[in-house]
Amino acid sequence: MTELVSLDDVRAARELIAGVTRTTPLEPSRPLSAALGGPTWLKCENLQRAGSYKVRGAYVRISRLSTAERERGVVAASAGNHAQGVALAAGLVGARATVFMPVNAPLPKVAATKGYGAQVELVGANVDESLIAAQAYAERTGAVLIHPFDHQDVIAGQGTVALEILEQCPEMKTIVTGVGGGGLISGMAVAVKALRPDVRVIGVQAAGAAAFPPSLKAGEPLRLPAFATIADGIAVGRPGEITFAHVSKLVDEVVTVTEEDISRALLMLLERGKQVVEPAGAVGVAALLAGVVEVQTPVVAVLSGGNIDPLLMLRVIEHGLAAAGRYLRITVRCSDRPGQLASLLSEIAEHRANVVDVVHQRANPRLGLGEVEVALSVETRGVEHSVKLIGALRDSGYQVTIAPEA
Repeated sequence: MTELVSLDDVRAARELIAGVTRTTPLEPSRPLSAALGGPTWLKCENLQRAGSYKVRGAYVRISRLSTAERERGVVAASAGNHAQGVALAAGLVGARATVFMPVNAPLPKVAATKGYGAQVELVGANVDESLIAAQAYAERTGAVLIHPFDHQDVIAGQGTVALEILEQCPEMKTIVTGVGGGGLISGMAVAVKALRPDVRVIGVQAAGAAAFPPSLKAGEPLRLPAFATIADGIAVGRPGEITFAHVSKLVDEVVTVTEEDISRALLMLLERGKQVVEPAGAVGVAALLAGVVEVQTPVVAVLSGGNIDPLLMLRVIEHGLAAAGRYLRITVRCSDRPGQLASLLSEIAEHRANVVDVVHQRANPRLGLGEVEVALSVETRGVEHSVKLIGALRDSGYQVTIAPEA
């Protein structure tokens, strides 16, 4: 039977990381408070050193290594946040670090990991495959494997997030956080259930990489046959043995959110909260916005990381605007005659919509003789405005098709 981390373990970890990590702020969220009908707070671990909570557990684990173990070096596998946490922690204690990352890992995370002094090896299509390579490296070289979630020291370190929250928001009734392998929620649940057993602890996974719900139902960790999500930081195909024991005993509920939910949350956090958050760090907020879980307020959602690739941010913002009905992609079929395009654009302008780009196409076998197809990307003020615009264009005789990705 797996021995669970204790409250004393979490408190000891907090003493260990004092002066190394930051006590991150707890910020109120007006949009979420209005939506939920009560106080809602954001725990900003996106402002932590190295951009996520991961440095907490990594430092606890590495700082407890013996001198001989440190001399052999450490090795880890990560999509980016654990990589940076390990690289930073290893540098602080003077240990050499090698990190295996997926070949498609975001370039800023790779660059940041190297910047903290680690050697980076790009291996595998996902973290699970990178972890296999890291384990093989550890066996081959004697380096100490720093698991991203399935170790008591790592779990205890991550649990320090909850100790801070309980001090910052003693009236809290619900805490919501993202879940990948389960290290963060395991440590947080240990602290919360020991000190405030009345507080509900809710985990959130991306629907495309949700290993915990079927595992909890089966009563044992199960491996997903395939998984994919924009939330690379929580794209884990199988819960850990130790984290599964914690989650199954201490966590009240694990729910899932869609990619659209995540995109909307990222957009809201950026636009209304002025917070730069990566997809994995926003899934808790996504669950609250999407209403996939009932919560009692005051509620705290953990923004677990802020290491987002700028290119992904551009795509996510566009997708989030589309999901919110503020970015419309349409195709309009009309007659091919002089002034027709100008008339179409003028009508769109009359309805106070802004055209972002236009593609005018004649060479399409689907078009009839004398017809033209115009693909447009249009900024609107929301779903209602988009519906009115499409209705007005159709009333004017245009054949309008909404692009599937919108």
